Amino acid sequence: MQKLLPEHSRARLQSWIREEKVRLNGGGAVPKERVWGGERIWLEAPPEDGEAAHAAQAIALDIVHEDEAILVVNKPAGLVVHPGCGNREGTLLNALLHHLPRLSAVPRAGIVHRLDKDTSGLLVVAKTLEAQTNLVRQLQARSVRREYLAIVQGALDHDGRIEAPIGRHPVHRTKMAVVAGGKPAATRYQVVERLGGHTLVRCQLETGRTHQIRVHFQSIAHPLLGDPVYGHKPKMLSAPLRAAVLAFGRQALHAARLGLIHPATQDAIQWAASTPHDMMALIAVLRREAGLG
Repeated sequence: MQKLLPEHSRARLQSWIREEKVRLNGGGAVPKERVWGGERIWLEAPPEDGEAAHAAQAIALDIVHEDEAILVVNKPAGLVVHPGCGNREGTLLNALLHHLPRLSAVPRAGIVHRLDKDTSGLLVVAKTLEAQTNLVRQLQARSVRREYLAIVQGALDHDGRIEAPIGRHPVHRTKMAVVAGGKPAATRYQVVERLGGHTLVRCQLETGRTHQIRVHFQSIAHPLLGDPVYGHKPKMLSAPLRAAVLAFGRQALHAARLGLIHPATQDAIQWAASTPHDMMALIAVLRREAGLG
């Protein structure tokens, strides 16, 4: 069936079969049922996640790249990516539906990966079903390059790799944690600049688990500066630095680079997003407090 409908992923087709949206020769179907040719297949492909019910809203988008297959957005901190409980409007999805109404025909309006609300930076959106399926497969194959800048608490003196499984926190169910039964997760990092009692690092995701960078650095006792969920209050901060962290008001994390194989042209392509002004201002205060000018 996937050969007949290559624009849809295998997981999506299997879910429709289980939901009885697919009929074979007038009867029901099962995901692993063998066909020999000549069968009649009927498919009712429903909109996913209720996209049809989401409102298009005129929200400004910082579009870094756009063509017939994809668009790349530089998401500001504070913008929720997808509607959910408590955030039914004012999201990136609402903005995408206004920018391009035909995205209502693509599951999740073409969104294939997400950034936390208070994480800034690059995010790719598919404009067609074919492009979306291609990008999902690239993410599953771990061939999409995602590079982040983060400011962590404490002094890191060498590059490293964190490999630890991530799953739902056993007690606080809205949080993630390093847990024995979690999904495999790995993050590489390089020290960019030492800022006294803090470190600016560049991170590359080998996997894409929820809150991965935030959870991984917390697990090695170097949580992200300003992280309200996985961080802790830094000790012995000067008054200027304490004021700067409070004014920053979010975790210090920015999706700085994104690289992938273009779904239509098959060219390797990448984009970069400048470090946002609020993060640059925080780095400037950290430099001054560390006596670095």
